[in-house]
Amino acid sequence: MDEVYDGPFCVLVIVDNRAFHRLAFRVLERNPTQEDVRAFLREFKKHLDARTLAVRGVTTDGSALYPDAIADLFPDARHQICQFHVLKEIIKAVLGAVAKIRKELKIRQPAVPRGRPGKTTRVRARKAKRVQEKITELFDNRHLLVQRDLTKAEWKTLRRVTRGLPNLRVLREIMDQVYRLFDRRCRTDTALEKLARLRRRIRRFAWVGKTLGKLFSPTLGKALTFLDDRLLPATSNAVERANRRFRKAQRSIYSVRTAEHLRHRVALDIHRDHQTPRRAATIQTLHHARAEPG
Repeated sequence: MDEVYDGPFCVLVIVDNRAFHRLAFRVLERNPTQEDVRAFLREFKKHLDARTLAVRGVTTDGSALYPDAIADLFPDARHQICQFHVLKEIIKAVLGAVAKIRKELKIRQPAVPRGRPGKTTRVRARKAKRVQEKITELFDNRHLLVQRDLTKAEWKTLRRVTRGLPNLRVLREIMDQVYRLFDRRCRTDTALEKLARLRRRIRRFAWVGKTLGKLFSPTLGKALTFLDDRLLPATSNAVERANRRFRKAQRSIYSVRTAEHLRHRVALDIHRDHQTPRRAATIQTLHHARAEPG
């Protein structure tokens, strides 16, 4: 479940993560509130009850709109916070720390007058050049600090770039531990124990605690729920995929800018989605018929 914004409008969407079909939607002419989400889910639950269906799990992003409504209306369903959104915030914090270190290096870089350095400024010029090369290397290879898997060559590059910067090597070790939390071979309880040990380690480093404050967020624990349920997706890619399709359509259909037109457009798109398997079967049958001799 997720929401997508289009100017003053907001579209709440529920998507089946197994078949990637949109199941329900609601167009609002304002930013959604928890009461709007609760009313939307209550109406969706009526349709499920009429068909004797139940929700086993719900995946959302880290928005505060959903947890209370899901807990009240679907108390037996697991609530999974999207792994991608959680990792995105942590990666953003690590890259922010790298940018801060680059700025500190820039401040310590000795000033050199313009032009060819003389005898008295050659030492400072060489030092300034080395510092600038370090800053450039950090910028060009910053992705190595957050990339999930590294080759031997990339590890070698990372060790060279972080030489003399132990803080960055600690951040890389912490990122490895964060990625190991989401290993499908673990259970949720085991991952939560790893998370507790990681948080204790971070508390020993004040500067790391300030940088990676997201690791203490309660949403991180909910992002590990999928480890105990094979059917529960780790990410909200199903609904994000539907949102990307909506945004792409809105870029080309400029007339769809009223609430009524949005409802018609999304309903038509959902209808087209449900007709896709039959349409594909018809096209395949026609191709086989045309390919037959005589």
